[in-house]
Amino acid sequence: MTTTPGTASSDLPGKPPVVDLAAWQTARDELLVREKAHTREGDAIAAARRRLPMVELDGTVEVVGADGPVPFLDLFQGRDELVVYQHMWYDGAPHQGQCEGCTTTAWHVKDAVYLNARGVSYAVLTSGAWDEVAPYVEFMGYTQPWYSVRGVEAPVGGDMGHIACFLRDGDRVFLTYSTTGRGNEPVNGSLSLLDMTPYGRGEAWEDNPEGRSAIGEVREGHPSVGQQACWYWRSDADGIATWGPTSRPVPQWTRPGATPAETLGRQGHHH
Repeated sequence: MTTTPGTASSDLPGKPPVVDLAAWQTARDELLVREKAHTREGDAIAAARRRLPMVELDGTVEVVGADGPVPFLDLFQGRDELVVYQHMWYDGAPHQGQCEGCTTTAWHVKDAVYLNARGVSYAVLTSGAWDEVAPYVEFMGYTQPWYSVRGVEAPVGGDMGHIACFLRDGDRVFLTYSTTGRGNEPVNGSLSLLDMTPYGRGEAWEDNPEGRSAIGEVREGHPSVGQQACWYWRSDADGIATWGPTSRPVPQWTRPGATPAETLGRQGHHH
């Protein structure tokens, strides 16, 4: 398995203090009280989310996928519920110039089998034109269905960068929930794992102990200094952090045979 190159340090700044196991367990148990409270509050919020009202929409509105135009209702694949990720799109950009945040969200859903087992279907919607989207999906090796919603009004189309949930009742379709920004994070399990590590995500907004600096400022579409923080890591094929026509979000390089994408339009995409 190919992994992203990295370097280890023998003198990390701001290391946690060293204690014996008993002292560590005491500190760990104290934090566990807060973690349990956080879990219970999360459960309460999810319960409130399940009690939100819903909005009916036209399930016959057409979206464009691998089989051409289909009614939005088809995305349910005969199931009662549907979760979609609404992926941003930059017209004419090379594959590696698409949104880093959306790229990492889509990358983390390789298989929806556990959603399907609960009667939930999954799809990715994007505002890009299908003739650009199709080669991108093929290049990335995505296994989930993608659809272009170009020209389609919200909530199926409209603003991208959201997770949205829909419910079907026969041929009637309803929007039940939508979130964006950090609300998208549940899809990205890597963020939760990074939150468990001593150096975290490396983002500038994080509250870190003195001497433990962020590894990079989140500046989407700009060169990183050293390492780019978290979901905006970009590198060339040699793992060197960079921005340009041969760079792309790091996970794309982990695929066998990954090579720089051909430019659809301009050579670089800055926004």
